Order: sequence, then structure tokens, then C-alpha cells
Amino acid sequence: QVQLVESGGGVVQPGGSLNLSCVVSIDISDIYACGWYRQTPGQERELVAAIAAGAGTYYLNSVKGRFIISKDDARNTIYLQMTGLNAEDTAIYTCYIRPPQATYWGQGTQVTVSS
Repeated sequence: QVQLVESGGGVVQPGGSLNLSCVVSIDISDIYACGWYRQTPGQERELVAAIAAGAGTYYLNSVKGRFIISKDDARNTIYLQMTGLNAEDTAIYTCYIRPPQATYWGQGTQVTVSS
């Protein structure tokens, strides 16, 4: 069974930073894609950032220049560095991986930006 475990969420003041981690229970070196979604109550889930094999990285327009996605294949871990956080970034952040035939999800971690 594939497991993804996120950590690093929390409460931060506007302008602050958080670093999310997603540890995966399988080898992620050859996966097709991975990334982070976020969702707030009553809103559609949105793709925040992703890494796709052979296609580079993707960022939601509103996070470009503030968030950085990366992955460490040796540690089977996906990261999301978030800086310049604002209230609109408040959401549950969930990581995913996409080997060719399936998509696996983490349980989500809450990020709250509040003064």
C-alpha cells in the first residue's frame, strides 16, 4: 500500500514562511508526476505546484515567485517551500504522486495564515 505523509503545516503570520514535506513509502525517482493541491471549504481544489517528468515544473499563477516545489529522490520526499504567505494561501495542502497507472494522495496538512 502506497502511503504519503505530509508535515510542516501550521499557523503563520502574513508575510511568513512554511516548508511542507511529503514522505512517500515508495521510490519516487521514476514517477510520472507529483505535486501539491490545496482546498478551502466551499472552493474547488486547485493545483498549487507540480513536477512532471520531462515537462518541468508548474505553479499556480498566484504563488509564482513565492513557492518552490522540489523532490529528493534519495529520501522519497516532496517539498513545498512557501514564502510571502497571505490569507488567501490558507487551505488544506495535500500532496500526490502519479506513477503511470494510478494517483496516490496524502491526508493533507492545514496551513493557516492569520495575524
